[in-house]
Amino acid sequence: MEFNWIFYLLLGLLGIICGIINILAGGGSNIILPLLMIFGLDPQTANATNRVGIWFQGMAGLFGFRRAKALPTQDIGGIVLPTVCGALVGAVLAAKLDVIVAWLPFEQVSAEWLMKMILLGAMLFVAAMFLFKPQAVMHAPNTELSVKQSRAAWGWLFAAGLYGSFVQAGVGFVLLTALAGALHYDLRRANALKLVCTMLFTSIALGIFIWQGQVLWKVGLLLALGNSVGALIGVRFALSISQNSIRWILFLMTVAAVIAALWF
Repeated sequence: MEFNWIFYLLLGLLGIICGIINILAGGGSNIILPLLMIFGLDPQTANATNRVGIWFQGMAGLFGFRRAKALPTQDIGGIVLPTVCGALVGAVLAAKLDVIVAWLPFEQVSAEWLMKMILLGAMLFVAAMFLFKPQAVMHAPNTELSVKQSRAAWGWLFAAGLYGSFVQAGVGFVLLTALAGALHYDLRRANALKLVCTMLFTSIALGIFIWQGQVLWKVGLLLALGNSVGALIGVRFALSISQNSIRWILFLMTVAAVIAALWF
């Protein structure tokens, strides 16, 4: 498949923008995926190819947070287990989506519409909680819980792994609910841990997509370059702005992601 220079220019610029968005909040894939499909990629190939950029974005973001000593490591082991369990289930579902849809008792379009409405509603609910009821998801310093102490966190992390491995777009909002809401991490450290989880299920999903031959490498590596640059810029913003600013960014990016998903 051949693309013109306009496509590559747009993809590189959007890769940087979405890298910043994904570090600060989430939902950047809701912008990238429609662009890939507009230029002719089928949804499965677009979903698989986008994971290349997400993987390199995660590596760049983790490097930035770790260098700034803003990556808490004491409960990474507990966070990994439910995320990986969900990711394994989600990756298999994503790779075999056509087979699964064929067994559904209604048309494919209806199934996709229902899934999208549930997701967008959940995203808006989470963002509204961060903005209008921050006490439910933002807690006093030094009150962090381990995953063993919070069943809700285990469920949210499993759901995030499943959904993130299955689709990816908007998973940051689910992860922030688990990490900031259920485990009481502040938004800066929650964003750092969010990247750990993202790397886990992205690695699993990408491995399966590569095995299935669904990755368009030229496009994926260009996305990787743009996403990585955006991630490093996003880390600098995340470490320098206030918690209140992050809440507003999270809300605004959620609304933008929902509009983009509805539009396309």
